[in-house]
Order: sequence, then C-alpha cells, then structure tokens
Amino acid sequence: MNVGFAFPLRLIGKWIPLTDHFGLQQSNYYGGEALALDPNNPNIVYIAAGKYLEKAGLGTIFKSCDRGKTWTKLKIDLPMGGNETQRWVGERLVVDPFNSKVIFFGSRMNGLWKSLDAGKTWVKVTSFPGKPQVNIGIAGILFNKKVSGVVYANAYGDGVYESTDAGVTWSKIAGSPKGVNRMAIASTGVLYVTHTLGVSKYANGVWSNITPTNAKTQFDALAVDPLNPNHVLTVYDQYNRKEDYCRVFQSTNGGATWQQERHTLKPQVPWWPNWYFGSATSAIEFDPKIPGRVWLTDWFGTWQTDNINKQQPVWLNYEKGHEELVSFSLVSPPSGSLLLSGVADVDGFNHNKELDTYPSFQLGGLNSPRFQDTYSFAYSESNPSRMVRVGGNRWNNTYTGATSTDGGQTWTKFLSFKQNTIPLRVAMSATNPNLFVVITSEGQPIRTTDGGASWSTVSGLPSGPKGPWYWGQPLAADKVDGSTFYYYTDGKVYRSIDRGVSFRIVNSELPNEGWSMLKTVPATSNEVWVSLNWQGLYRSTDGGVKFAKIAKVERAYLFAIGKPPMGSKIGALYLYGKVAGRGEGIFLSLDHGETWTSIGDHTQAIGDDPNVMEASRQQFGLVFIGTNGRGIYYGTP
Repeated sequence: MNVGFAFPLRLIGKWIPLTDHFGLQQSNYYGGEALALDPNNPNIVYIAAGKYLEKAGLGTIFKSCDRGKTWTKLKIDLPMGGNETQRWVGERLVVDPFNSKVIFFGSRMNGLWKSLDAGKTWVKVTSFPGKPQVNIGIAGILFNKKVSGVVYANAYGDGVYESTDAGVTWSKIAGSPKGVNRMAIASTGVLYVTHTLGVSKYANGVWSNITPTNAKTQFDALAVDPLNPNHVLTVYDQYNRKEDYCRVFQSTNGGATWQQERHTLKPQVPWWPNWYFGSATSAIEFDPKIPGRVWLTDWFGTWQTDNINKQQPVWLNYEKGHEELVSFSLVSPPSGSLLLSGVADVDGFNHNKELDTYPSFQLGGLNSPRFQDTYSFAYSESNPSRMVRVGGNRWNNTYTGATSTDGGQTWTKFLSFKQNTIPLRVAMSATNPNLFVVITSEGQPIRTTDGGASWSTVSGLPSGPKGPWYWGQPLAADKVDGSTFYYYTDGKVYRSIDRGVSFRIVNSELPNEGWSMLKTVPATSNEVWVSLNWQGLYRSTDGGVKFAKIAKVERAYLFAIGKPPMGSKIGALYLYGKVAGRGEGIFLSLDHGETWTSIGDHTQAIGDDPNVMEASRQQFGLVFIGTNGRGIYYGTP
C-alpha cells in the first residue's frame, strides 16, 4: 500500500517506527508527505508530516538531531497530503548539500518555502513563478551536488524550473515535460526525469526523449548511480499481476539503450505473491556507499538487491516492522484462532500462529475467494467455527462475501449477491449460522437464511452509511437469542426479534453521533453497549429499551468486551478514550465501568486513526487495536 503513514528506520534487519508517539489528536502527522536527510550530518533528519489536505488539519515539518529518537516541531504549518493524489512523486523536502542551513519545501497548495537557519524560521519564496496543478503543487526539489547554487523544482503539471543562485531567482526550463514524477541528477550535471509520457534527460541546454522503446506505460521511480553517471534505473509505474512481469529498466549509456531486468525474488513474507514486486513503484535508489546495492519501494513494501549488475538480480523484501495496513475489522472468536483481521488492499488474515509471526496466507489463500478488502466478520456464538465475512474489490466495483465452516481457515464465496452493492457490516445469528444480516453502503440492509444463496430486504431500517471508508460498528447480533439483532444510527437503537426480518425503534433518547459502535455481551441476552465518542459510553440490560450512561467515561472512542478474569463472570471491558481524572488512554474495567485501570503505554500512543478494537474471548487481558495505516497493535495489561 503506497501510503506513507509512518516514518520507520531500518536497523539490523527490521524497521523501527520513529513517530508512533503521536497521539489520537495528532493522527494527521502519521501521513508522510516528505523526508529529507542533512547530507552533511547523518544525525539530522527532517520529515514533512500530514496525511490529508482538508479533513485532518494542517501538516507541519519536524526535525530530529538524533536520527529520529526525538523530534522538534518547526514553525511551519501548511496543508499536506501524504495520502493524497500523486503521493508517490517527490522529493518535496531537501537540504542544500553546500549549506545545511538552507532547506526548501515544496507544498501542495501554498507554493515554495525556504529556511535559511536549519528550519527555525520559514518564508515563502514569492519569486517562484511556477503554476503547478492544484493539490499536487511543487512535487519535487533537487540540488546539483557538484555545482553550488543550482537547484531544480518540479511544478507538477507546469514544468521544471531552475535556479542558479540557491533559489533566489527561478526560470522555467524551455521544453521541460509538464507531468514530471521524479527527477535525478548525475555527477556530470545531466538531469533525468520521468513523467506521464516517458523518460527524458536534460543536458547542455537540450531535452532528449530516452523512453525505453519496448515500454508502453509511464514511468515513476528513477535513480542515477553515484559511481557511474551513465548508469540509470527507472521502473514502470504500473500495477500488474503477471507473475513473471519485471518492471525495472537499466541503462549503462545514459539512456541511449535500456535492458529490461529479469530477477529472482526472495520475499520475507510467506504469503507475498511475486506480482507485488515493483507494482506501482514509488522510488528506486542506489546505495551511495555499497556499489551495486539498490533499494526499491512500491505499493506493498520495500525491496533490496545487493547486486543490480547481475544478469538476474536477487531481490529480497524487508518488511519486519514495516507496517502500513489499514484495518476494517477484527474478530476474536472463543475458540480456534486468536484473531482474524479484515484489511484494505490485501484482504485480511487468519492469525493462526503466534501473533508476531507472519500469517501463512491471506484469507483468500488455499483456493478461497480473495477480496481486495474485507470489511466485516461475524461468527455464530453457538458454533464459532461457522463464520461469515463480507468485502470485495474497489478496483472493479465487485462486492460479495464468503462463509467458513472451519474457523476461517477456508472460505466459500456467496452463491449470489446484489451487483454494485458494498456490504459494510455483517451480523450472524447466535444459533443459526445460515442466518445473517448485512448493512450496505447507502442502500437498504439485507438478510439471508441460506448462507448467502439468496437475499431479501430488511424492513424498518434506514439506508446504510456511505462506504467503503466507513469505520462504525452499528450492527450486532444478540449473543444468546438467535432471533435478535440490534442496530444504532442517528441517536436511535433498532431491534429485530424476528430473525432480522424487520426492525423497530426501541430507544430514541441516545445522542446522535456518527462515530459509534454497538456491541453485545457473550453469554448474556439483552445486554447492549453503545459507544458515542465524546458523548460517552452507554449500557442497556433490557434489549436496548433503556440505557444508562457510564458516569466516569468522558470519551468512548473505541471499546471492546473480552474474556472475564478467573473467578468472574463479568466480561473484561476495554476502552480507548478518556476517563474522568485519568486523562486519555487505554483502560480496563472489570465491574461494568464503575472503576477503571490504565493499561496504555505512552511511548506507543496508537494514534494513527485507530478504527477498531477487539478483545480476546480466549485469553483474559489480551486486547487488539486496528489502525488506519499502522496495522494492528496487541497488548496485555
């Protein structure tokens, strides 16, 4: 997934996250807009952090003088979009190799910015005349490392600009491509660019088209060997599933001719298919110290080869600790696997091994149907090996679901499902695994009584929320009564007591809150809990007719109910939120919310828009939190 959600450092075979200390209120800073190293001091690194341009607040730039152990926020706040369009182009943030006090940042919406004091203060470069495409902006800045003062700026959609006085004045290079993705400069001063129409180079005042003749798509990633100015690498900007497809092109004569590289792959992750390699590659780089070593990062992960010059280079992917998964759903059944996860882009996983071990395969492995996304799981309380999941493929707008009879090890696709309908959440009857209810994106909820072979419309419920990027959990089945289901929306709780055929409002007195979760309690009929973010946490013991607010909970962002401690029948209640007198964090209650114990870790704030919380039904104290780009955390108090 080509989203720069965190800034990890690779050390001794694994990636170490550098920004996991950002809390929930700083979730926007998990978006990686740009990264820059001081070429004169290996301890100094800068990051431009901001995930979205509008809905999450302004981004900013941070500086570290100890290789990312600690960070200082700089005085520059601008809209940034680490997960916005053209997020794979770059680099926007650079340090002058001749003067480390000079830093440039190319913003998406607010022009070119410059610091003359190593980031302490910033000013807008009003002399920059470029008119880049809105919301992409100045997508890349590049210094000539051999000639002081020469710097290039990519005004995306407009062209490449050059300055010969360290950015005081600028002029557009005549004939430069408009949709430039990446720029690289050779030690001889030759400028190479990839763009929407191919590959070009600029030498002696002239642009030349050097696009590989046997390529039929645009290129993105680009690199020039620091030890050989004629050795150039570029990569197809294409997402392709052919197993033997190689996207890396290599030239040893400055782009006059190209060779399409073949390769051998040795992925670290057991379920990683070969076609992941090079899919929508963002960047490729030569190691400046080790001849022949090259790094590549693509839509799914990071690869390295120790000898790009071999006839068939061996690429290994280094993924330990590098986590970008976006979680839609988690489920922890009372038997079988400790956890199943539904995620974006790579379907989901049955975590049937140790939790810190790579799963053997995706949910869609072992001849099971594979989805791009899995949005929701459910199991039958009386027979937890019977499961259902719903999901589909955004890339071709096909959605469906699947059932399992072996605890999620293998899956069988629904025999039918309505076309162009996104199934957002599913709830399965506690006593009849062939009966489940599904809410759909902006459509009427539906139900099946034959395990997905046929469907009928549910009555009494409003249309579902807009998906697929929806994080609420409004639907649940009673954990004892197989005929009862519950649903929350717009301050109202709906209940069905006729196997999901019809719902009616049983409570309309709760606050109206879009960020909401509704859950039922194992081994207890008619007990319903609803969390409403800053509106609090609520409990009902009469099937949703009346709710009592949990007094000490000031914010219920996420919650979960897990296995009771030994000697108790009260489920362990976990909260990601705020408790009166205790502040914000992660908490545990063993008495229905009367008292709370903090179980969080301030060094791991789990702040990248956490969107789902689940507690183990098999192990007391084990709780999971899924995030919007930092994968799944688990812990025990």
